[in-house]
Amino acid sequence: MLLQNQIKTWLLLLAVFIVSLWVFRGILLPFVVGMALAYLLDPVADQLEKWKFSRVWATTVILSLAIIIFVGAFFLIVPLVVQQAVGLAQRLPGYINQLQDLANQWAPEVYAFLGAERVAQVQNALADLLHNGLGIAGNVFGQIMQSSVTLINAIGLLIVTPVVAFYMLLDWDGMVAAADKLLPRKHRDEIRGVLKEIDVAMAGVIRGQVSVVLLLSAFYATSLTLTGLSFGLAIGLVAGLLSFIPYVGFMVGFVLSIGVALVQFWPHWPMIVVVFVVFLVGQFLEGNILYPKLVGSSIGVHPVWLMFALFAFGLIFGFVGLLLAVPLAAVASVLIRFSVRKYQESTLYLGADGSSGGKSPRAK
Repeated sequence: MLLQNQIKTWLLLLAVFIVSLWVFRGILLPFVVGMALAYLLDPVADQLEKWKFSRVWATTVILSLAIIIFVGAFFLIVPLVVQQAVGLAQRLPGYINQLQDLANQWAPEVYAFLGAERVAQVQNALADLLHNGLGIAGNVFGQIMQSSVTLINAIGLLIVTPVVAFYMLLDWDGMVAAADKLLPRKHRDEIRGVLKEIDVAMAGVIRGQVSVVLLLSAFYATSLTLTGLSFGLAIGLVAGLLSFIPYVGFMVGFVLSIGVALVQFWPHWPMIVVVFVVFLVGQFLEGNILYPKLVGSSIGVHPVWLMFALFAFGLIFGFVGLLLAVPLAAVASVLIRFSVRKYQESTLYLGADGSSGGKSPRAK
């Protein structure tokens, strides 16, 4: 098959995939979560098989433990988190008013330091930024809620997801072997190399990033609760769960925590400093320990493009798009790097004589 025909074939398959994703976006959530769960737990099942478990028993044991942990966490933590989240939402307008009162108290000193004209410019810029940011975020998440939070998805997550995960985990090795047999013989080794890179990237996304999110959620929720911050559990979990979006989880948690701390603890500034330090430590752990160790450079996607992918996929495909954005961005990164390597090996890059400088390699 000519290169041109290969490109047409892959582009056609990509178009079919995108259209299918858009058409079935309303029912894909439990299937996507089930597949991700199977991929996440496949190494554990392989390890149990090495310990003489059959694949059926390994799958049953793993999913049973996962369901027990999920149900236990749901009944122990979720009611408290929901209670705090509702309380925070109800108190948020009051907190904003109290923060404005504190700002008015500091206003004379700020005016004296910056001058009235500079202060007015800063206020207008902040107001525009806040208005535009809230408008974009509200539009994106409004689309997500409209397209995703349905009764079908809620039931599917509880019923369909475990079933999908069970059968996917049970047949995972067989599906991989069947897909391997379908690879073109001439290009099998090359395609296997690309798929191995994709597997490393996906492992970093799904296994590594899920671990980072869970650890950060536990750290922020525990630390903020121990400081005595009102609604610390809910704020900490929000900061941790949103950390899969670069900088967003940190900024949301930081702004909420410092705002609540100023209202709650002022003028006892040492406790405000403690809350500030919690987020400094969390950011240090994320950037220097957790992310490099658990995710590393396997994703290979710039944070700006990653945020763009999250917002774009979330706007188009809803919550399913948010789940698929990072893995698909990682896959696209691997394919782009492969394409660049192939381009650098081609005559288009090297020239007709095979040298990058346009001269024959034998030329002196």
